Amino acid sequence: MTQLDRDRVREHLANTASTQPILDEEARAHYRARIAEQLKARNAVLVAHYYTDPEIQALAEATGGCVADSLEMARFGKDHPATTLIVAGVRFMGETAKILSPEKRVFMPTLEATCSLDIGCPADAFAAFCDQHPERTVVVYANTSAAVKARADWVVTSSIAVELIDYLDRQGEKILWAPDRHLGAYVRDKTGADVLCWDGECIVHDEFQAKGLLDLKALHPQAAVLVHPESPASVVEIADVVGSTSQLIAAAQKLDNPEFIVATDRGIFYKMQQLMPDKIFMAAPTAGNGATCRSCASCPWMAMNGLENTLVVLKDANGCGQEIHVDPAIAERALVPLNRMLDFGAELKRR
Repeated sequence: MTQLDRDRVREHLANTASTQPILDEEARAHYRARIAEQLKARNAVLVAHYYTDPEIQALAEATGGCVADSLEMARFGKDHPATTLIVAGVRFMGETAKILSPEKRVFMPTLEATCSLDIGCPADAFAAFCDQHPERTVVVYANTSAAVKARADWVVTSSIAVELIDYLDRQGEKILWAPDRHLGAYVRDKTGADVLCWDGECIVHDEFQAKGLLDLKALHPQAAVLVHPESPASVVEIADVVGSTSQLIAAAQKLDNPEFIVATDRGIFYKMQQLMPDKIFMAAPTAGNGATCRSCASCPWMAMNGLENTLVVLKDANGCGQEIHVDPAIAERALVPLNRMLDFGAELKRR
């Protein structure tokens, strides 16, 4: 990510990201009931990411929707019979849902919810980067725009990244990877593949620090360390388990440790505590450049998905302008690597 791209991320964050207003229990109950009514009336389903507010995750579950990582969100939205999808997450997730289900209407509580990896990988600059390396197979992380996906040969999520790069390496292919440099370096180290990385990072995971993590581990020696591979290599090296959101949840269920230090967005704690109420989960510390607290561990754009704007979108037939549209030509090209991802992921599940 160039300094210009980092400046674009900071500017977008300053201009858009905000948390939702604090509501009392009576107000929250009112919104939950109204949203459930509107979902049923509009033949809609709520699909939420693990990093959204626990209130949104609980509502998705209670109304027959889905709480998952980006790969499972994509599968669920494609296969569900609802004619309308409400995607609580960040914009690339809404675009992916629309590409995979062009016949459905796709809305988000706010289109301003985006991702630093997406912002930091502009389609025109990325296309030029690809043109400089025509001999490489282009693999892009799901956290990218539809236009970037349209330039790729494969789309991948963190849950299948190592397996896919290993597969391509065994085919003798050299990889051009974008946009997360930490995840790219991780899969390169795990597979030994020839991987050339775009210089991008997640503003949440990039701030996790090895020293703070080791200090916290010293205070909690029985804790297992769970790390998302978007984190820096020095943090990954300390981990007991490295994996995607769904893989970290599964690891916490499997391990006998009474405590866990978790280096990913704290939104994941809702599902972890729901499944393992007797275990203790702690956010890994952050102290990197630009950190605003001892343990930020929370995506500011994910926090923009709330009860109020979800209801507002559902009450208006046109979603108050928060409907996802993808240029048909771009969608057609992006569908090819997305379907490859889904087919590869399905094959892995069958093994």
